[in-house]
Amino acid sequence: MPVLAHLSDIHLGQDHDGDGGARAEARARQVMAHLDALPGPIDAVLVTGDIADHGRPEEYAAAAKVLASDRHRVLLCPGNHDVREAYRAGLLGEEPSAAPVNRLHELPGLTVVMCDSSVPGRPEGRLDEETLGWLDRTLSRARRDVPAVVAFHHPPVELHAPFVDAIRLQDEARVAAVLRCHPQLRAVLCGHAHTAAVSRFANLPLAVAPGVVSTVGLPWEGGADILFDQPPMVAFHVLDEGGRLTTHHRVVV
Repeated sequence: MPVLAHLSDIHLGQDHDGDGGARAEARARQVMAHLDALPGPIDAVLVTGDIADHGRPEEYAAAAKVLASDRHRVLLCPGNHDVREAYRAGLLGEEPSAAPVNRLHELPGLTVVMCDSSVPGRPEGRLDEETLGWLDRTLSRARRDVPAVVAFHHPPVELHAPFVDAIRLQDEARVAAVLRCHPQLRAVLCGHAHTAAVSRFANLPLAVAPGVVSTVGLPWEGGADILFDQPPMVAFHVLDEGGRLTTHHRVVV
């Protein structure tokens, strides 16, 4: 029964009230310490993008240290604040490249396919032709008897949070058409919204991770679009033997 910890939007390097990024790093460390201290095992930690705030090499150097875990495998994908060249060099130890950062991870009893939905220089998301083709081929080659989840940064549906909906995933119908071809899929996991949310996409559960660095305010809550006084949160996804997804949310204090 695979268990995933899911966090997103740590935005290392984000300057808050002139702190030079100290607050963002402290909150990310707080979440990782919470996960490392869990008494029971989890199969992986998923971080769905916006790892750096400006995409600078020094932010990825910090991320490599903050996200390192002696206990858990940590799986990453980029967000709209990330820069592919620096991300590859700083987090993956690869030569800089502007190509999409797409990765397949095979865990015990679960296939995790992480896609790059970032559009260089733009806040909204899109899975380009290269990524869509890679996604389709990867799922076609994966074992059909092993459940799979797909993760990327931008939610592909409206979440009724105007601040986020204006920069969500574009051309989502093309993504849904690919996902519907692969019956081993059990869920889509995203970030970007800075608020925990659940919905459906391509007839699959869609789970959006809460933000670590900040929380997006919802229209009926009033006040600011972005809240900095809420604590960080993490989601735990459990896939049971029947392939049913259950998600729990925890505040990290």
